[in-house]
Amino acid sequence: MTLATTGVSDSGYQLSGFPWLLAGEQPGTYRVTGDVTDAQLLHLAKLIARKRLSKGTQLGRPDEVHRCLQTLMLDYPHEVFGILCLDTRHRLIAFDELFRGTLDAACVYPREVIKQAIDHNAAAVILVHNHPSGDPEPSDADRRITQRLQEALGLVDIRVLDHVVVGHEGYVSFADRGWL
Repeated sequence: MTLATTGVSDSGYQLSGFPWLLAGEQPGTYRVTGDVTDAQLLHLAKLIARKRLSKGTQLGRPDEVHRCLQTLMLDYPHEVFGILCLDTRHRLIAFDELFRGTLDAACVYPREVIKQAIDHNAAAVILVHNHPSGDPEPSDADRRITQRLQEALGLVDIRVLDHVVVGHEGYVSFADRGWL
């Protein structure tokens, strides 16, 4: 489903698939015209987040990555590990969720990460995963797998720009902490 307009009403453009939502006067703003459930709002938020992660979007700062991914990964009851594949100018090629785990762990296989990055012809990647507990503080296991992935991807000339851990309470960027 896209955020396309379908026509004009007295109060603005109707958004396709969302009869209770109108496009606002300013780009990126919306007006609600009726009752909306939590599920409808979350669905819309995820559509907007996916739109922000469209091919060609330039990603460079951890807060940009966090803003896009927090909504997508927030309500998972288990850990999900993914990669953002980037071209040489750090523009997004693809976002792939690669591994799903348990409440507090996900098995990450470097071979599969490398395969996915090569399949997308990525020059660089940003590793991402969520912490369902809400606390984004990386574990020792998070730090170890990041080091293994950085070494493995380096062998095929793919740079790891960052590893962003997303939680309800914010995010942690390995690059910001000087761990990469």
